[in-house]
Amino acid sequence: KETDAALARVWQITPGPADQPNLVWAGTEPSALWRSEDRGVSFTLNQGLWDHPHRKEWQPGGGGQALHTILPHPEDSRQMHVAMSTGGVYRTSDDGASWNPANKGIQGSFLPADEFPEYGQCVHKVARHPDRPDQLFAQNHGGVYRSDDGGDSWISIAQGLPGDFGFNMVAHPHAAETVYVIPLVADMQRFPPEARIRVYRSTDAGHSWEESSTGLPSHPFYATVMRDGMCADDSPTTGIYFGTRSGSVFASADEGESWSEIAAHLPDVLCVRAGTVSPQPGSGPGSRPAAQGS
Repeated sequence: KETDAALARVWQITPGPADQPNLVWAGTEPSALWRSEDRGVSFTLNQGLWDHPHRKEWQPGGGGQALHTILPHPEDSRQMHVAMSTGGVYRTSDDGASWNPANKGIQGSFLPADEFPEYGQCVHKVARHPDRPDQLFAQNHGGVYRSDDGGDSWISIAQGLPGDFGFNMVAHPHAAETVYVIPLVADMQRFPPEARIRVYRSTDAGHSWEESSTGLPSHPFYATVMRDGMCADDSPTTGIYFGTRSGSVFASADEGESWSEIAAHLPDVLCVRAGTVSPQPGSGPGSRPAAQGS
């Protein structure tokens, strides 16, 4: 089906499961979900989301009206969650034929007509642990939330953080209740509270938070960490990484206990991904993943 829309940019690329190596998903601006079954050579538009009756009411966030998060269900290929700014979280249980909003309990303070709307929230990132597919964590434009029922309802888990604005939300790949965020000052300043860069970690699904700043700069810090600028690797002792719009990349080899700067003076770092590198013969007993920023 043809449309009169023009593709502005691709915001997210998500691979399919290991048993479907040719499957690739893409999220774009304007908000659309695309599927490739040939490793990205060609893509098909998901018509169910594109033709959604809510579309005319989805408004652009500061960076555009985009679908930036794609979460295929790890156990049921017919299920998926997506998130967009603005629009909120949507889910499908019929392989994308139909989509329903999943935002109950998420505040939309910038929508004065309805403080808790069915849809239209400006969600910045959603994450989950593969062993708990119904437990979701969300960082919104004003709000940090958890859902324990696949998005049927959400509760605030912002208490204990210095602010509820930010862009990233990263789930620990091995510890199901551990997540990481970097709070920022809203709305247009978008640097850390008190100009101190700190990572906050919860090991109990957001019931409490602890600050992690050992090794991070102690001088005033006025850079932003974007929604895909933070990630975790899958090593047994998980490494955590984040990059900043001032061109630095920081890494923790001990799950966020301490940090070091591993790159500096780069252009804007908008995305950081880490992949495990197998050690070469004679290089030692172990290896750390290589982080790549873009």
